[in-house]
Amino acid sequence: MTSAGPTPENEGIDPELQAAVESAFEEVPDDVREELAQGSAEGEAGQVDAASDEEAAGEDPLAQAQAQAAQAADDLARARADLYNLQQEYQGFVRRSREGAASHRDAGAAGVVEALIPVLDEIELARQHGDLTGTFETTAGKLETILAEKYSLERFGAVGEVFDPTLHEALMATESSEVTEPTIATVLQPGYRLGERVVRAARVQVANPA
Repeated sequence: MTSAGPTPENEGIDPELQAAVESAFEEVPDDVREELAQGSAEGEAGQVDAASDEEAAGEDPLAQAQAQAAQAADDLARARADLYNLQQEYQGFVRRSREGAASHRDAGAAGVVEALIPVLDEIELARQHGDLTGTFETTAGKLETILAEKYSLERFGAVGEVFDPTLHEALMATESSEVTEPTIATVLQPGYRLGERVVRAARVQVANPA
C-alpha cells in the first residue's frame, strides 16, 4: 500500500522510510492490527480519564474562594471578640482606678478634717465667747472656707433640731414640757461631715417630752 501523497502529518518525513514502514505494517496480521488499534484507543481513553480525574481532584476556584472568605470572616469575628473583651477589661480597670482614687481622696480628706477638728472646735468656742477677732478671725474664716469649698466640710448641730441618733450623740438628757419629741437643747460640740459621710457626730444635750 502506497501513500497518495504527503499530508500535514507526514510532511518532512523521508518518503523511502515512510514507504518501508507502510510495507512492514502491511505484513502484520489483521488480528494483531486490531489489538494494536484497540490498545491505542484504550490508551487515549485512559489519558482522557486521567485528565478528568486530575480536573475533578483539583479544587473548584469558586469553592476555594468561598472557603477562604468564610475563614477570613471567622478570623475577623474572633478578632472583634478579642478586642471587645480587651476593651471591657480596660474599662473595668479604669473604673476601678477611678473608684480607688476617689476612695483614697475621700479618706485623705477625712484624715485632714479629723486632724483639724480640735482646731475647729477652738475656733467655734472662741466665736461663741466673742473672742474671735482681728487677724485670728480672718485666718479662722479662711481655714473654714477652704475646708468647706475644697473638701465639702459642713458643720452641723444646732439648738432646736430634732435629735437624730445617726447625726447626734446625746451626752446629757433632760425633760421639758415645751417639746413633743426629743430635741437638742444644748450643743456641747458641733458635728462635722464631708458630703454624706459623718466625720464626727454632734455632741448634745437632749430635751425629752415631759
